[in-house]
Amino acid sequence: MKHPLSDHIGVLIHMIDLEIVQYMKERLSSVQLTPEQHLIIALLLKRQGLMQNEIAEALSKDKSSLTRMLGSLETKGFITRQCCGDDRRAMKVFLTEKGMLLQDHVDEVDKSTRAIMLRGFSEAECAELARLLLKLRDNVRDEQRSMNHLDAPEG
Repeated sequence: MKHPLSDHIGVLIHMIDLEIVQYMKERLSSVQLTPEQHLIIALLLKRQGLMQNEIAEALSKDKSSLTRMLGSLETKGFITRQCCGDDRRAMKVFLTEKGMLLQDHVDEVDKSTRAIMLRGFSEAECAELARLLLKLRDNVRDEQRSMNHLDAPEG
């Protein structure tokens, strides 16, 4: 049965996101990771020593949300943070040995999630889907910038 709100693209994307997040929660529960924490671990598996602001930017997260997620990962023993230079607020993030042990599970969840989401899609359809979603995102970003520019006090 078609959901009445699925005619609105934003609601449809949100509904799909909820399904994906629920699937990932189930797959990640055995290693005590949330889907968002999983993304941080995946980034660090690719490149250790990222700055907190680099992680925030890569995941489109605000600094306070990211700080909470990193604190949780640190408490679980998956990461460590180190000050960078004279600025005590500038922190580099590294996986611990325990965090490195997550690699196989993280890779498997990434692979299976991708396979499930893209099942039945051709390469061309995957590329088109990505292109259209990025175009939609860029449209929203452009509008936000435009609105912020209009709301900015004149100086």
